Amino acid sequence: MAYQTSLQSQTMELLVAYRNAPTVQVRNRLVRLNMGLVRKVAHRLAHQCAEPYEDLEQCGFLGLITAIERFDPSQGYAFSSFAVPYIRGEILHFLRDRANTVRIPRRWQQLSRDGAKVRQALTMEFGRQPSDQEIADELDLDLKEWRAVKLAASNRVPLSLNARVSSNYHQQADSVMTLGDTLMDSHGQVMQTNEEDRLELQHALDQLEDRTREMIESVFVHQLSRQEVAQRIGVSPVTVTRRIKKGIDELVGLLQQPNSVSVEM
Repeated sequence: MAYQTSLQSQTMELLVAYRNAPTVQVRNRLVRLNMGLVRKVAHRLAHQCAEPYEDLEQCGFLGLITAIERFDPSQGYAFSSFAVPYIRGEILHFLRDRANTVRIPRRWQQLSRDGAKVRQALTMEFGRQPSDQEIADELDLDLKEWRAVKLAASNRVPLSLNARVSSNYHQQADSVMTLGDTLMDSHGQVMQTNEEDRLELQHALDQLEDRTREMIESVFVHQLSRQEVAQRIGVSPVTVTRRIKKGIDELVGLLQQPNSVSVEM
């Protein structure tokens, strides 16, 4: 506990110094002091995707640097609460960019390889192709899961963008649509990603106590000062700051929950 308090104190002192006179040296010290935040988020997300942990960690450090650049010590909330959403967001953007090809959970990748070996062995033993049920039994799997593994493996190889998309509405030869025609442009992809982030944040906000949510939205969405929020609600600015800090901590916890991330296929 004493170490954690000391770390927070050092971090805040450096953040104030960086805010007043930003230098690469101070920023690097802040990054080293807060490496644990990056590693914690990266470890959690590494269990939910097939990307190497090291790649997630590097993306997390980019998010940490962004948080350092944007943090305002005068706002009165903990740097860790401010930084974690940036770290997590940077990693999730990386995972969404990598999702152009299907990413299969590590366990299913191994099951797919094991299933190929079992299929070959049973084919030699039976003198015929084994059924899905026979392979599932050999792997000690439920038939439904084995078929899901097979489907994921077969869908892993991406289709060509020139592949034709069948349509019951357009049957004429001169109106053939390709897979590439159905893709969003870069602007559309950015808009979709922003909308996904907005919905995820709004879902977390909706789970906060009403007064706390109102304070957070007033400060960060409507750009009101804490003094203005306090006058409007009828409480002290200290109460507003305390409630906002508590609400941000709750938001971080909600956004870090595994079911708030959808990166597995």
